[in-house]
Amino acid sequence: MPTIPKEGIPAGPVTVTLTLDPPVPAAALAPMIRPDRTALLVIDPQVDFIAPEGAIGQAGLDLGVVDPTLDRIRPLLAAARAAGVPPVFIRVITRPETDGAALKALYERRGWPAEAVGICRAGTPGADYYGVAPEPGEMEVEKVLFSAFAGTDFEARLRARGIDTLVVCGFTTECCVDCTVRDAFHRDFHVFIVADACAAYEPALHWGALHALSKNCALLVESADVAAAWGQARIEA
Repeated sequence: MPTIPKEGIPAGPVTVTLTLDPPVPAAALAPMIRPDRTALLVIDPQVDFIAPEGAIGQAGLDLGVVDPTLDRIRPLLAAARAAGVPPVFIRVITRPETDGAALKALYERRGWPAEAVGICRAGTPGADYYGVAPEPGEMEVEKVLFSAFAGTDFEARLRARGIDTLVVCGFTTECCVDCTVRDAFHRDFHVFIVADACAAYEPALHWGALHALSKNCALLVESADVAAAWGQARIEA
């Protein structure tokens, strides 16, 4: 019987070539993200994740992508609000009683200290918004792990508003953005990822996540095209 060769897990760096699908252009995008059925998801713009004084910054990870990404999220928010697209601010809020056994075991098996699970603790500055924040009355979603849909009533709140389309931006591409996008698609939402308004701490994680998501459950778009599409919808309204 023939055998399947196995290369194993390489011990060093791996070089791969990714070919991303082209973003949907603004002219074609407008009817796909109509304001009356679309929400803009802003995922995890929080101190512990993206501020220099937060947990990730203090751990020494490179936050160089944060400010440019926030500079593209802000015009998106302005365009959404002007067009009547509801922004949804999603953030992690943890407590000792919400630290799952699987999460704690994963950290332990990686050799990480037990206190590493205590990120974005309720009532601490680390859980606060950073760079952008909701205006009064805008929808907020609190989650304890990665997906905005896991253990929350987020889907029901969207359905109650007649929303079936999600435009997604935020942090980080390969983790909370990825998990939320996949869960949204599995719940039959139309999903668009704003590729230049998402970020990860490593370029390979960002581009790899976009590549996988665009091949399976979402379309890629650019922030300027989304803003233009919503601007056109506002003019036509």
